Amino acid sequence: MSDEQDNHSGESQDKGIRHMGPDHSSPYPVSRLATAFEPVDVSKELAEADSHLNTRVSAKLQVLADQIRSLQEEARKTLEEAQEDHDLHRAKCHFHRKPGHTYHLYEKADGSRYFSMVSPREWGGNHPDTYINSYVLNQDMSWTPADQVGKADESREMVAKLLESSGPTSGSAE
Repeated sequence: MSDEQDNHSGESQDKGIRHMGPDHSSPYPVSRLATAFEPVDVSKELAEADSHLNTRVSAKLQVLADQIRSLQEEARKTLEEAQEDHDLHRAKCHFHRKPGHTYHLYEKADGSRYFSMVSPREWGGNHPDTYINSYVLNQDMSWTPADQVGKADESREMVAKLLESSGPTSGSAE
């Protein structure tokens, strides 16, 4: 091999691979008029991108943490309701309970609880045991305090109204 070939191949190895395509697709500036790329500018861009990424990820994680707390609270409420339903089903009862009916819970002096069909008003205030509360037995065999029976219907009506007002509107598309 000649010295000229050795020098030429050595130069191409030192300089790297030269871009042979159109100037607009070059990975580096090919004109003296092109914007100069300095390492300081690149590091600033990377720091700014990292900052934005951290902000976005933090915001998303905060939303997830709020949802987790909300779900934990909902699970706690569900378990408390299940425990209350369990306790109510264990109260003594000398008649067949039917869904849709209201039953009145009383407590004896020894702490035992029982259901009665007779309300405190019907006793005229002279019931020998302590009145606890009145409950309605639901179709799914859960219990609802009698004073809260209408509230669930009110919530459903509110949700229905919200869905009606925010639902898709009819008309021409813009």
